[in-house]
Amino acid sequence: MKSIFLESGQIKLYKRENSQYWQMKIKLPKQKAIRSSTGSKILKQAKKIALKNYSSFEISNKIKKISKNIYKKIHLVETADLNAKEIKFILDEAKKFINFNKRRVKKSNLLEGRTIFNLFFEDSTRTRTSFEVAAKRLGADLINVAVKDSSINKGETLLDTMTTINSMNPDVLIVRHPEEGISKRISNNVDACVINAGDGSHEHPTQALLDALTIKNRFNNFSKLQIAICGDILHSRVARSNIIILSKLGAKINVIGPKQWLPKNINKLPVEVYTDMKKGLRNCDIVMMLRIQKERIVGKIMPNQKTYFNKYGLDYNKLKYAKKNAFVMHPGPMNRGVEIDSKLADDITRSLIQEQVEMGVAIRMACLDILIKNRDNVVSY
Repeated sequence: MKSIFLESGQIKLYKRENSQYWQMKIKLPKQKAIRSSTGSKILKQAKKIALKNYSSFEISNKIKKISKNIYKKIHLVETADLNAKEIKFILDEAKKFINFNKRRVKKSNLLEGRTIFNLFFEDSTRTRTSFEVAAKRLGADLINVAVKDSSINKGETLLDTMTTINSMNPDVLIVRHPEEGISKRISNNVDACVINAGDGSHEHPTQALLDALTIKNRFNNFSKLQIAICGDILHSRVARSNIIILSKLGAKINVIGPKQWLPKNINKLPVEVYTDMKKGLRNCDIVMMLRIQKERIVGKIMPNQKTYFNKYGLDYNKLKYAKKNAFVMHPGPMNRGVEIDSKLADDITRSLIQEQVEMGVAIRMACLDILIKNRDNVVSY
C-alpha cells in the first residue's frame, strides 16, 4: 500500500494494491479520524482534494468551540425580546465568522444536511443575498422561494403556505413581509426556527445586530458612545431595532428628522429628539443615515429632493458638527445625493458602509448556527 503524509501527518493519502483511487484519512487533534475516497487516480489532484477537505474540517473544528450559550431561544423575531447579555453573546459568536469569511476556502459543514428557506414577500437584494451566502458557507441547503410564483398569488393564505412549507420539515424560515408582527405569528405556527428579516415598519433584528457588530469592531465599548440616527424614523424598522439594541448595549441615541417623520411615542423610547442636524450631530461618534422613500419627500416633507438634502442629507459640512473622527453608516441601498453625499459614502476613512455588508454575513451565520443548535436541544428526531 502506497502512503503519503501531509500537514504534519494530519493528512494521510494512501492507495491500496487492489484500488486505482487515492484514499484520504484526516485526523485533527482530539477529533475522530475522517476517511473517504478522493475520487482521483492522480496523486497531484488527490493532494488538492485532501488539502481542501482538511481546510474545511479545520475551520469547522475551530468554529464549533462555542462559548456558554446565553441565547437559548429558537426564534429571532424581535429585538425587544433580547437582553444585553444575549446581544453580546450573539456578537461574540459572530466574531468567529469574520476571519472565516476572509479565508480562501469559505466552506464549513456545520449545518450540512439542514434546510433553510428564504421567504421574501418584499423585494430585497442585500438581506436575501446575505442570508443565502451565510447558509451556503455553513453547508446548509438553501431554498429561495419565488413569492411572485407562489400559491399566495393564487388565493392561498399566508398561513396555509407556511403550513405547507412546515410539512417539508425545514430547519429555518427566514421571512420578510410588509405586515408588522407576521414573523411572530408564523413562529407560533411552525416547528422550524423563524428569523425576522424585516416586517413592515416594525423590526429588522439582524440589521441592528450587524450594525452593532460593525460599531463594536471599531469602539469595543458602547457605554461612552453617542450615536445619531437620521432620516425617516417613523417608517424605519432599522431605526427601531437599532434604538433598542444600541441603547441596551449602553450607547446614547439621538434621532434626527423632520417632525412629520417622528413617531408619536418617540418620547417613550430611550432617545434624544432633534429636528436640526447641527444640534443632533453634536458630540456624536457615529452618524447612521436611513434610507428614505423619495415619494414620501416631494410635496409632503420638502418641495423637492435637493431641498431635503440641503437640510437633512449628510455631507462633509454637516459631518463637521459631529466629533472630529466620526464614522458614517447606512443600511443600504443608498439614495446618493438624497440621504448622503456620494463622496462621503465612498470615503473609506469615514464610511463603514461596506464593512456593514461584511458584518451582515457573519451575524447571519452566527444566528443560523445558534438557532439550529438551540432547536436541536429541544426537538427529538
